[in-house]
Amino acid sequence: MTRFVRILIAVAAVIALLVIVFLAYAHTVMQGERPEALEAWRDDAVEITSAEAGIVIEPVEGATGEGLVFIPGAKVDPYAYLYKLSGVAEASGLTVVITKPTLNLAFFDQRPLSTFTALAPGVDDWYVGGHSLGGVRACQIAADGAGGTSGEPVAGLVLFGSYCANDLSGSGLAVLSISGEHDGLSTPEKIAEAAHLLPSDAESVVLEGANHADFGDYGVQPGDGVSTRDDAEVRQEIAEAVARFVG
Repeated sequence: MTRFVRILIAVAAVIALLVIVFLAYAHTVMQGERPEALEAWRDDAVEITSAEAGIVIEPVEGATGEGLVFIPGAKVDPYAYLYKLSGVAEASGLTVVITKPTLNLAFFDQRPLSTFTALAPGVDDWYVGGHSLGGVRACQIAADGAGGTSGEPVAGLVLFGSYCANDLSGSGLAVLSISGEHDGLSTPEKIAEAAHLLPSDAESVVLEGANHADFGDYGVQPGDGVSTRDDAEVRQEIAEAVARFVG
């Protein structure tokens, strides 16, 4: 065996090891740990169905014909958002589709918006949103929709503990930013610094005492601030904010 072949084998082994490590990292997600996350399955106000591409939450009564495609934060189990987003569906009449991102990381999921809107064919108009890095990805999708390049028009954007990295200031999109006072990851300072990337009439709601993980139900997240809020109260405030925005 020549030295060159040995080097190639060694390089291939290193690459294979890195791929295995990355896949293990990507598939280790923050699971829905709080009991409230499971209560959504028994919420009589919504009907929940799971498909390969996402989870659909439909209001039993009062559906408006509008929907929200929601992108989870990095490495957060999509099911960890059921409790909070079932409240959104009930209060606003929106049909919510929680995506199941490729490798549990939104930036690796390049499927078109239509992949997820197809899960709720009865919905005519769609908002897009997300939590944390899922919100950053939602900003990119919203830009494509506003520019007519995504194949799926977007009615507006909802950020949950998140902010944009691309410029939407001239998009004309309706935007709602919901943030947490004690968020240690998407901090109030980071959200304020990125506010110029949103349209000037973007709406902002700050949840007093809430942290980053309060937007889902998956336990403590490293680097986050400490929440001083009751989980049910946070759920209600998020639901009311979205309902006002789309109402």
